[in-house]
Amino acid sequence: MFGFTQWRRRRILRKFNVDDAAWQRVSACFPFVARLNDDERSRLRDLAILFMHGKQISGAGGLELNQEMKLGIAVQACVLILELGIEHYDGWVEIIVYPDEFMPRHEIRNEHGLVETDEMSYAGQAWLRGPVILSWADVEHAGEMDGMNVVIHEFAHKLDMLNGEANGFPPLHAGMDRREWSQAFTAAYQDLCRRVSAGEHTEIDPYATASPAEFFAVVSEAFFELPDIVRAVYPQVYEQLALFYRQDPANRELPREWRLE
Repeated sequence: MFGFTQWRRRRILRKFNVDDAAWQRVSACFPFVARLNDDERSRLRDLAILFMHGKQISGAGGLELNQEMKLGIAVQACVLILELGIEHYDGWVEIIVYPDEFMPRHEIRNEHGLVETDEMSYAGQAWLRGPVILSWADVEHAGEMDGMNVVIHEFAHKLDMLNGEANGFPPLHAGMDRREWSQAFTAAYQDLCRRVSAGEHTEIDPYATASPAEFFAVVSEAFFELPDIVRAVYPQVYEQLALFYRQDPANRELPREWRLE
C-alpha cells in the first residue's frame, strides 16, 4: 500500500505541476516561505500540488476563485505539514471560501443543554470530519507579519481534531511527553488569560484566551509568522510546537526585506 501511495503521488506531481511564475508570485507573499531553504520550498510546492488535487476548494457567496488564490490557500495550509505529510489532512475534502466574514447560523447546544442558533460572524471555521470555511477578506491579508493568519489558524484546528474535538491537545508524536506539553500550554494559557484580564498589552492575540483550542491555533499562527516572539514570550510552548511541527522557524534566517526594523 505504501508503495502504491508513493507511486500515485509521484504521478499526480508529474501531471498537475504548478507554473513556475505563479509559484514565485504566490510563495513570495509569505514570510514563512522566505525562511525556507530550497529543498523545503520544493517539498512545500509538492505538498501544495497534492493538496489542491485532493481537496475541493470552492467559492461561495459570489466569490470566484482563480488558481493562484487556491494555490495561496494551499501553501499556507501545507506549511503546517511540511515535515508531517499530506496524510495529516486525510478524511475530509471541502474548503469553502466566502468573500468576507460569514454567518453559518447553525444550531449549537449550550452548557445548559439548550439548543441555540449561532448567529456570530466568522473569519474561519474548521469542522470535525467536515469542511474548512474561510473568509477571503481575511485570507488575502496573510503575509503582513502581524501574527494573524486565518488559514494557519483553521488548519491548526484540523490537526488538533485528529484525535477528536479540538481542545488544544493534538495527537503527539512518539517521543513527545504529554505531561510536558500540558504543563507548557496550561501555564502559558493561564498567564495570557491573567494578562488580558488585567488589561495588559500582549504580544499574542488576546483571542487565544477564548479556550485552550483557540490558544493552540493562535500560537500556531504566531509560530510560523512571528516565531521569535513566541520563543521570547512562551519559550516552553515554542519548544513543544517545534517538536510537534518538526520545524524551528526562529532558527531560520529571515531575509532582510521581511525584517521588522
